[in-house]
This record gives sequence, C-alpha cells and structure tokens, in this order.
Amino acid sequence: MTLDNINRKAVDRIIRVDHAGEYGANRIYAGQMAVLGRTSVGPVIQKMWDQEKDHLKKFNELMVAFRVRPTVLMPFWNVVGFALGAGTALLGKEGAMACTVAVEESIAHHYNNQIRTLMEKEPEKYEELLQVIKKFRDEELEHHDIGLEHDAELAPAYVVLKSVIQAGCKVAIYLSERL
Repeated sequence: MTLDNINRKAVDRIIRVDHAGEYGANRIYAGQMAVLGRTSVGPVIQKMWDQEKDHLKKFNELMVAFRVRPTVLMPFWNVVGFALGAGTALLGKEGAMACTVAVEESIAHHYNNQIRTLMEKEPEKYEELLQVIKKFRDEELEHHDIGLEHDAELAPAYVVLKSVIQAGCKVAIYLSERL
C-alpha cells in the first residue's frame, strides 16, 4: 500500500479506530491482570494480553507509516479500559471472561465490517491492511472462545453485562472513528 493510491479518509478511519480499540483492549487486560494476575486464570489473561500488545504495536507502526493521528479520546480510553477490566475482574474470573467475550465479539464484528468495506473497493490496493485485519480478527475470535471456555456465561447477570459492554463498544467505535 502506498499513500497515493488509497482512499485516505477510509484508511485513516480504519487505522485510527483499530489503534484505539487495540489500545483499549490492552488497558482492559491490564485491569484484569491487576485483579486476577496471581490467580489460576492469570496466565490465560496474560497470553491474550500479549497478543493484544502485538496488535497495538502493529497499529502504532501503521499510524506512523500512513500518518494517521490517534483519536483525541486516548486518555479517556486509558482510564475506561482499565476500569472495565478491573471492574469486571472484581466479579471474579467469570466476570473478566464475560468482558472478554463481549469485547472480542464486538471487535470481530467490527473487523468483519472493515474487511467487507475494503473488499468492496479495490481489494488489491488494501491487501496489506486486509491481511492484518483478518489475522487480528481471527485472534480476537480465539480470545472470545477462550472466554467461553473459562466460564464467561456463569458471570453474574451475564446477558445484561455482555449487552452493556457491547453497547459501550459500539459507542467507542463510533467516537474513535470520528474524533
């Protein structure tokens, strides 16, 4: 991909929001680790967090390469992400995993929408970005499944908790794309 043969507006929005999302995911896992890091589920959370760190690193690189500015909401996502991770972890392993399921399902859906958008344009122009998004989507789906395997659905008020978190994800995506 080069800067002169792409839809700059679309690529800017995609990279900005994905960077914000991966940053938020890192903060969520940091909050979970602060509460549950020394428990039996700590290594599971750490493994998912390590993948999220790789995702964030890649989007940091893409932001520089394509000269995309981060969302102005980064300080807000820093606090909210950590609070969401720690808060759901205080409900126990099940709460943390319910958060993981909700967030990762939302992100996978969001990534699928981006893939469709780029495929409708000239996909050969966006091959590098498409490969990154597809790889990360697949890893987010793995995290989703790990959450289910670790009793996410046993969290207190699971359906309500998941719905509230996913509504928050939609708002975060909307705002981060635009601001």
